[in-house]
Amino acid sequence: MKLYGVTGWKNAGKTGLMERLVAEFAGRGLTVSTLKHAHHTFDVDHPGKDSHRHRVAGAQQVLLSSRNRWALMSELRGAPEPSLADLLARLDPVDLVLVEGWKRDTHPKVEAFRAETGNPLIARNDPTVRAVAADCPLDLDRPVFDLDDTAAIADFIAAELGL
Repeated sequence: MKLYGVTGWKNAGKTGLMERLVAEFAGRGLTVSTLKHAHHTFDVDHPGKDSHRHRVAGAQQVLLSSRNRWALMSELRGAPEPSLADLLARLDPVDLVLVEGWKRDTHPKVEAFRAETGNPLIARNDPTVRAVAADCPLDLDRPVFDLDDTAAIADFIAAELGL
């Protein structure tokens, strides 16, 4: 599986870029999966539902299935957070995995950047950021794309990965 990341600070446009890239690559006939890192507690389950009740009761894993989808939830219960490599190993094979977050890992990334956030560019000090998708002109030693030019960003990623 080929792996490429989308990184950036909060409100930089990462999720929108991820969404557009998934649609772009899927539209090109590639199979795509995503991994999203969260820095906060989150829950994909709802109190009162059977699966939530199983988890709260102490189940290590809960697999929920229907004719349309299935989901596996694993509780860490104090165990260390799995590494990106550990999580990738759990995915079914696809042509491309797009990763949102994990900015300190060594996989290649494109940085989403919005000037209005006032945050510094990650790319200036991180060689794993291979390009920047920005809402303003930037003077960098690597490609800079318009944040909304999804096709050009996808072309760059595809070329980098040989897709």
